[in-house]
Parts: sequence; structure tokens; C-alpha cells
Amino acid sequence: QVQLVESGGGLVQAGGSLRLSCAASGRTFSRYNMGWFRQAPGQEREFVAGIRWSTGSTEYADSVKGRFTISRDNAKNTLYLQMNSLKAEDTAVYYCAATAIWSGWTGKYDYWGQGTQVTVSS
Repeated sequence: QVQLVESGGGLVQAGGSLRLSCAASGRTFSRYNMGWFRQAPGQEREFVAGIRWSTGSTEYADSVKGRFTISRDNAKNTLYLQMNSLKAEDTAVYYCAATAIWSGWTGKYDYWGQGTQVTVSS
């Protein structure tokens, strides 16, 4: 079992930055593939960024490439999402997710956090 708790959301002006954190319980965090997803009102949840435990490789949605950076600190059992040059369209609830079995960046994730709200004012 893995429990995930996001933090770091808030209200920011367009062009600003935020760093989201996702604290994970469990001793095997380092062996989980992790992802950030977001869901805006009236829209489906979408993949934002991911990082694989085995290779350290990362992937980003086209809409956030060059602006967002995903990283992890295995010693702290924490996943991060650095978000720069924020736009109004980045407004959403952001979720972190974890899976031990890789099935693609948008594949099945077994554990989800409760989400943190990010609001970007234009």
C-alpha cells in the first residue's frame, strides 16, 4: 500500500511559478513509477508528467513541455512538480499517482492522492 498526499497548490498570477509536492508513505517509494495528472472543471483528467523508477526517464504532456519539471527525492519519499510560466489554462486540480507495474505513461496507476488545487489568474 502507498498513500500519497499532495501539497503546494494555490493561487498564482499568470507567468508565476508553483512547486507541487507529493509525499508518499511506504518503504519502496523508489521502485514506483510516478505521475502527475490534472483535471479542470468539466474536463477529463489528463496526464501532465511522469517519471520511471527504473530508468529515471521523464515524459511531459505537450502543453507543459519546457515549463514544468518533474523530479523525485527517494530519500524523502517525495515527488515534485516545478511549474513555471503558468497560464490560466493550467488551472486544475493536480493529482499525483503511483504504480509499481509499468504500463505506459497514461497506463494504470494503482494509487492516487487527494489532489491539490492550482488556480492561475490571468
